[in-house]
Amino acid sequence: MRADLLVATDLDRTMIYSAAALDLPGPDEQAPTLICAEVLDGVPLSFLTMAALDSLRQVDARRALVPITTRTDAQYRRIRFPGVHPGYAVTTNGGSILVDGVRDPQWRAAMDAAVAASAVPLTVVVDHLAEAAVGDWVLKRRLGDELFCYLVVEPAALPAGFVAELDGWCRARGWWVSRQGRKIYAMPLTLTKERALAEVADRTGARGWLAAGDGALDAGFLAAAEQAMRPPHGELAALGWTAPRVSIATATGVLAGEEMAAWFVDRLG
Repeated sequence: MRADLLVATDLDRTMIYSAAALDLPGPDEQAPTLICAEVLDGVPLSFLTMAALDSLRQVDARRALVPITTRTDAQYRRIRFPGVHPGYAVTTNGGSILVDGVRDPQWRAAMDAAVAASAVPLTVVVDHLAEAAVGDWVLKRRLGDELFCYLVVEPAALPAGFVAELDGWCRARGWWVSRQGRKIYAMPLTLTKERALAEVADRTGARGWLAAGDGALDAGFLAAAEQAMRPPHGELAALGWTAPRVSIATATGVLAGEEMAAWFVDRLG
């Protein structure tokens, strides 16, 4: 895989959207044609527009596309973009680099070592959450490939100040917290998407990347991009985050994904 510029895109609420997050404007008969990109337990789960898929195909044809996600390897493998076969993908928030769909064991070992050298063990954070996050507002507790953990919560019942208090506790121990919708992530500070993306760029000889993303976990690789775009929704929008060379899409929901995918094609020329 050789590309002068990589195209690094987050997935959830950037390129793909659940039915609840589509945010389609106008009457139903004017809705765009949607492609199902993910099925879970036999039920369609995530979608993008046909126009967005066409743009991603054009990017992938240039061997430039690098999906980059906090999803684990297994969760990422549920995603299907017909006619798109990226040579590289970054999963587990940078903990894994997939090469033609196969995890690079050397990169994972390096990330395990980096986290162990800079942060308290995952078990310490999990034990703290078992004591600090108690109540009916906690719906699920999950691990991310033995590298990070997260809660699935009921947003309306989330105690005031919980996220800020947890973030303070975590940062003193080499971790930090990001809330994305119903999920509250506890993540090692050294585990970042941009670190893995820089490795992919180095391997491919790319001089940099174009980027799209919507969450705080995306801010690093957006800020480091030659040019980037974020949607007007999501965690970064709620934070009012921006950076030099980062623009904001005009559409929301799945149409923002379509706009950002077309923007990639335009910027690649």
